[in-house]
Formats: sequence, C-alpha cells, structure tokens
Amino acid sequence: MRRTDHFFRTCRIAGLLVLLVICVACGDTFRPVAIPQASTPPNPGALHFVLVINDNGPANPGSSTRIDVAGDSNVSVEPAGLTPVHAGILPNGSRVYIVNAGEDSLTSFSLISAIVPFTTSLPPGSNPAFVAASDNNNVWVANSATGMVSQVSSASNAVLQTIAVDSTTSNPIALVATPDGKKLYSINQTGGSGGTGSVTSINVVDATLNGSPLITGTTPIWGVARSDSNRVYVLNSGSGTISVIDTLSDTILGDFTVAAGANYMAYDSKLNRIYITNPVANTLTAFSATADPPANPLFTVPIAANPVSVAPLPDGTRIYVGSVAVSGSTATSQVTVLNTIDGSVRTVIPLTSVATACTSPRFRLSMAAAASGARVYAANCDAGSTAIIRTQAETTSSGTFSADTLVLNMPAPASANTPTGGGNALPQNPVFILSGP
Repeated sequence: MRRTDHFFRTCRIAGLLVLLVICVACGDTFRPVAIPQASTPPNPGALHFVLVINDNGPANPGSSTRIDVAGDSNVSVEPAGLTPVHAGILPNGSRVYIVNAGEDSLTSFSLISAIVPFTTSLPPGSNPAFVAASDNNNVWVANSATGMVSQVSSASNAVLQTIAVDSTTSNPIALVATPDGKKLYSINQTGGSGGTGSVTSINVVDATLNGSPLITGTTPIWGVARSDSNRVYVLNSGSGTISVIDTLSDTILGDFTVAAGANYMAYDSKLNRIYITNPVANTLTAFSATADPPANPLFTVPIAANPVSVAPLPDGTRIYVGSVAVSGSTATSQVTVLNTIDGSVRTVIPLTSVATACTSPRFRLSMAAAASGARVYAANCDAGSTAIIRTQAETTSSGTFSADTLVLNMPAPASANTPTGGGNALPQNPVFILSGP
C-alpha cells in the first residue's frame, strides 16, 4: 500500500514538472490570450444635421453651428473666417466648406474626424460669394469681384486652378452642380445688378468651358438643377423670368415668366417642382419641371410679410416659406406652411419681432428642411438665432405637441459685440443654413 501511494505521488510530481517545463517554454510570464473587439465610434457624418453659418461683424471671425436633428441640440461650433456668406458640403457628407467674403478665403473642416479647420487662400480681391461641390474630389468657388471660378481639391485643400467664366461679366454670383457630377454652371451678373446676365457651363473633369456663355435675363441671382441632371433653371430677378438650360446640349430652351423681384427658388425632387419666392409681389409660385419650359404655374399663393426663402419637405407634402418684414428699426419674421397639393395655407408660425441687426445680408431668413423631414429650420439673421420647427406630431415627457409648431429658438454663438448699456455679449448673426445628408 505504501509502495502504491509512493508511485502515484511520484507520478503527480512528474506531471507537475512537465507542466512547469511547458510554461517556461512559453515565456517568462504567463499572459492569457485576449482577442480585442474593435468598437465602432459614432459617426457624426451619419447623423441627420443642419449647419448654420454665422457672421460676427467685419472685424471678427464668424462660425458654424451644427444642430443635431434628433436631439434639437447644438453639437459643435467651428470657426469660420471674416464675413462668411455661404457654405457647401461634399456629397458624401464628410466635409464642409465655408466662403469668407471679408478675407478672400475658404474654411473647411471634417465632419467625421476631429481635425482642425483648414483655411485656403483665394485670389486677392476675389470677394467669394458661393461654394459648390461637384463631387467628393472638388469644390468650386465663385469669386464675384474678379469674374473667376476657383477649383479646390478636397484632398489637399489647395486651389488647383482659377478660370474666367465670362470676359464681359465681373460678378459670378451662384453655382449649380448637376447631381451626376459632370457639369458645373456659373451664374453671372454683368456689371452688377440690373444688367443682362449669363451662365457658363464648366466641364468638371478638366475645368474647361463647354462653349460660350449663355445669355439669360437681367440680374440672374439663383439656380437649381433637376434631379435627372438634364435641366438647370436660372432665376433672373430683374426680368422676372427663369431660363431653362438643356445640360446635354448646353442651350437655353426658353424662358418662363414669374414676376420681377423674385429672389430665391428651391427644387422639390419628390414632386419634380420648382418653388419661387418673391418679396416684391409677396407670393410663392410653384411650377412643374416636366415641361420645357414650364408654361403655367401650378399655383401662386399670396404670402404676407416679404417672403425670402422656401424649404420643401423631402416627402413632398408641405412647403415652408420664410418671411421677414422690416418696419422702421424692427424686423418681424414668420413661417407660412403650405400644402403642396393645392398651395393652400396650412398654418402660419410666428417667429420673432426684434430690432434690426442685419443691414444687407443675402439671406435675412434662410430656410432648410432636415433630410429626415422631422424638422424645418429658419436661420434668423436679425434675431441671432435659428428657429426649429417640428413637422410631425410628437408625444414626449413634456407633453403632446401638434405638427408644424415651434420647438425653440436656438441662439447663435456669442459675438464680439455687447449691448450699448453693457451686459452679456450679443449673439452672432446667422446668414445661411444648409441641410446635411
């Protein structure tokens, strides 16, 4: 019995020695095997958002505010340059570009990584007025004071080349990129407002001009492209017409009449329509984009208080028209909600009545609808805030709310100015808003 116990004891000791040798052979220190599980951080570019561009006076850099649609919250503020006036975003939603008229520059920053904003210098004296992305590789800047359009690489943020768009024109005021990314159209005013304008077609592949500039009506001011990329529409504010361009042949198919003074239009891809605001006639007019050119309006609706901007819902059900009426030193703003089926007024949403704070902005009230359609936004220059409007009925912990009601007025970042009598800094002035993908 003792011999048996001794045998088993000897076997156990031998086994432990074998294990010890194996462990020593594996290394000096035992480490358990662990396979790291990569986590996926939230991608800001994948969230629905709108971007508000804010002016901070002629001597102070402006800013951009990114508003999260789902949370009705300001999720980031990025610096811009002096007197920012317009902004664009790459089609993939990865990067934002802001043109700064006060310092002839382009500010850009990433929406998907924490990279410091980059400033690209534009030709001196260019007075940039508009930026558009033709694809994910290039953005284009309209240099209104030099009659030139600059091509900027999205990879290097460098100006690749600057081209003259019309030898007789000194003021390219807006750009339209076709959705297929093949062409860019520069909308040019001759000798400032009041002169006959033109449109220049640019091949974005090699930055060459597609023929001679096309002659439009007087004071062209805005343009939109049809979703199939076959048509571009140019709004001529002075002559009260819209020029229809065939993008395949780069010819003008004809003009159709709106009314003199029309200042802005938006394209509704869901219904294939064009909506035009006119602060002189105080109207909103809708045209179908199926005819060449559209003959008669689908409807024209009287809009009180100086309509200056319009945003259609992505689902094609409603139109939101922003208005600002100035009386003396007071600016009063509102949003009129229309049904797209017949243009009937659904409701009017009062916004603010404040002391005028914006003397000559291009957009005194800039409108945008979120890509999800859950919110509509009105960037209010005079009020220094952005109105957030819910488009659907909601029930939250705070109660039940009907559609087309004001959620809140979100203030812009603090400016460098304080009230005359002292106190906290005044907010910056929103001058443009655009919706992210």
